[in-house]
Amino acid sequence: MSDLNMPDELRSFFENSPVALALGAAEGDNPLIMVNGRFGDLTGYSQKDLAGHNCRILQGPAQDHEPRARLRAFLRDDAATTVRTPILNFRKDGTPFVNLLYMSRLRDLSGRTRYIFASQFDISRAQPDRLRTYDSDLGQTLNRLSPVVAESGIIVEGTLTTIANSAAAIAQARMILANLDNSSIL
Repeated sequence: MSDLNMPDELRSFFENSPVALALGAAEGDNPLIMVNGRFGDLTGYSQKDLAGHNCRILQGPAQDHEPRARLRAFLRDDAATTVRTPILNFRKDGTPFVNLLYMSRLRDLSGRTRYIFASQFDISRAQPDRLRTYDSDLGQTLNRLSPVVAESGIIVEGTLTTIANSAAAIAQARMILANLDNSSIL
């Protein structure tokens, strides 16, 4: 799916970002409009694979109820600015990973949500230093995104809430994978 009204600056920004990014439509079932190469590297899915789909394609057969509820609540509540949660996802080849998913809204000047912006990071086997580097990269990405989209009348809503304890996020990811290994999903 593509958005013919998407500013060229936003498209270029996505293509050149050092972190995995996805952009979804704000209406309907939030189909993906664009993913970048880093997203493809992380998940194995290309832009063509995702045509007409939203990011739930990554959730596979897992019953990861709490993160899914947080994401649904964010998408339903237009006043919610951001959400960040670890969630069990599956690569195109079926390999599970724990995705530290960050989502925010991109609004037009009238306040209407125009896009759902998302960034993904595999914390399954990440080291705390890699997670801190990702947090820094994502923070810089958001800081660079704001002026790029502002030229097109789009506002990045919310800011990155950094993880207070990287080790705790990685421990949570390991627990999710351990539970997966003990389940009948695989």
